[in-house]
Amino acid sequence: MTDLQNSMANRIDQIRSTLPDRVRLIAVSKTVGSERIREAYRAGIRDFGESRIPESLQKQEELKDLTDITWHLIGHLQSNKAKKAIANFPWIHSVDSLKLAQQLNELAENLETKPKICLQVKIVPDPQKFGWSVPELLNDLPVLDRCDRLDIQGLMCIPPLGLNSEQTYEVFQQTAELADKIKQQDWSNLQMHHLSMGMSADYPLAIQAGATLIRLGTTLFGQRNP
Repeated sequence: MTDLQNSMANRIDQIRSTLPDRVRLIAVSKTVGSERIREAYRAGIRDFGESRIPESLQKQEELKDLTDITWHLIGHLQSNKAKKAIANFPWIHSVDSLKLAQQLNELAENLETKPKICLQVKIVPDPQKFGWSVPELLNDLPVLDRCDRLDIQGLMCIPPLGLNSEQTYEVFQQTAELADKIKQQDWSNLQMHHLSMGMSADYPLAIQAGATLIRLGTTLFGQRNP
């Protein structure tokens, strides 16, 4: 094992040793080559998060011998790439509108699949992020509940840039409270098992607030090349 591989393995082991059992670590591998993904795989990672579908499909082909990898789409999904997303990603975290959810539901029915979905919500207004506002999401829940070809697992949130630790934690906590509110309502298909929140800079705060899926890139792979 090279020093670089050993360093990554040590980082992964150290981080995983601090995580509660409920927390699933997703290695954000966008812009990371297939060989480095293999290194993370050898260190025990099985969940990888990608943002760009063409880039990810190339890696999925190169890594198809690693049959127990789970691929997570975590970036903004454009409607014209929805079919490829459904066909190639068991998890889609970034479902950010009712229109997209309905499109994915129709595609999933046609493809006879049932992807796991997180609904992306903006707890506070943020023009830099996609997602439902809280009132919009609550209003759309009855229609989302009828999207029975989607396995809606919970919520995703990304706090706005520039918040301090207290403000960031508040966003995560309010996301968890929103999930609890939805869970208490009598829905047929809407499940709130998971909270996809927390990245390299703030994941301890997210875990403290109840995150079950954390998305770490820089912490595992180091700084990305521009």
